[in-house]
Amino acid sequence: MTAQELLQDRAEQALERMRAAGFDASRAEASVQATTELNVAHNEPSLLRSTVVEKLALAGLVDGRMATTELTDLGNDAIAAAVSALHVDALAAPQDEANTICAGQVAEMAHGPLEADQALIADKVAELLAFRAREVPTVMLEEASIAHQRLDARLLSSSGSAIGRRIGCYQLAMMGTAKEGKRTSSFNYTQGRAAELESQSIERHAGMDLVLRDTVRQVHTQPLAARFVGDVVLTPLAAASLFSWLLSQVADMQLIAGSSLYRERVGHAIASPLLSLRSRFDGPGNSAMSADGCVAAPMELLRAGQLTCLTPSLYASRKTGLAHVPVAAEGWEVPAGHSALAELVGGVRQGALVGGLSMGDPAPNGDFSGVIKNSFLIEGGSVGPALRETMISGNIARMLQDVQGISRERIDTAAWCLPWLRIGGLHFI
Repeated sequence: MTAQELLQDRAEQALERMRAAGFDASRAEASVQATTELNVAHNEPSLLRSTVVEKLALAGLVDGRMATTELTDLGNDAIAAAVSALHVDALAAPQDEANTICAGQVAEMAHGPLEADQALIADKVAELLAFRAREVPTVMLEEASIAHQRLDARLLSSSGSAIGRRIGCYQLAMMGTAKEGKRTSSFNYTQGRAAELESQSIERHAGMDLVLRDTVRQVHTQPLAARFVGDVVLTPLAAASLFSWLLSQVADMQLIAGSSLYRERVGHAIASPLLSLRSRFDGPGNSAMSADGCVAAPMELLRAGQLTCLTPSLYASRKTGLAHVPVAAEGWEVPAGHSALAELVGGVRQGALVGGLSMGDPAPNGDFSGVIKNSFLIEGGSVGPALRETMISGNIARMLQDVQGISRERIDTAAWCLPWLRIGGLHFI
């Protein structure tokens, strides 16, 4: 029996148990995730391990009442107990006519390397450690890892859905600090996924080289000399915070609460005409499937600054009357711009190159005040010293409109593939 056949059998048996238990509609996804990883601790290889995690995720509907559960014990007794408990939970849940199970979702998703190459993983860890020792010797890699991950999954529903997934990728992560004498930088990190590791040196993946070199420069920091209004050049990591906020504004919570700034803005310009944002749900390690088990088709959320749609789940669409637009958990990109990163920085009279935004929860209208992390002062078009305890304030919706430049360079982490963005009008405090 193949892996997919075994998962199919498990999901079918779970659905039959749920039908027998009295559920009106149900969904079951059986999955196996296998990971082979080599870890680094304090600049040294520390642990090579392989793990396998089996899971069964269930969702059941009774009289408009929904409950979900997950279990890793897949024995018959454990599954029977979980289905029984799930039925009790569903009967105790609030009744809501918007609750439903996705129907008729059929797809087979397969991409990426399905077998781990342990020798390649070991070689790439050695390559990363050699780069650190040669190029950034003051950096301590507190934690790092290179891994291969494979997911095999089969989702079935009582309403005709059948989605298979066979997805493999390599995963990379690192976190570290730099130290000179008694001075130490703040933590810096990056992580990402890749379909293959051979075509470029390991430090080029997920922007590792840039993060490591910036960390070295962040040992010595200084505060702002005075308040001013200026520009920021957001790194891809910082830009991801901006787009995460946008995605939340067009999704369930804000739409149901009626607090979305964009509910009535579909078809209108909400961002700079320089900006487009489109899906890449089939990127390394990504699955083109929503959390509620619907197939997520390719889409362009922003087209030259214009909002093309909202993205309510099936539940939220039934709750609000808006059209259902499934989206995957990850996989978005902004097309590369026409300016070199050096040109973006060179056009800033006064501002900062921002490595991370910590905005907390912006106000309903988008106003925020937050700390910029892993950032550098820009004066007269030149990058200066690393900044300490520096805050900016502004309006995040306005930032999307005030994008003045987009770099040709991008960093691809699979979750995001983003350029650097230059944005004006921020208050440095």
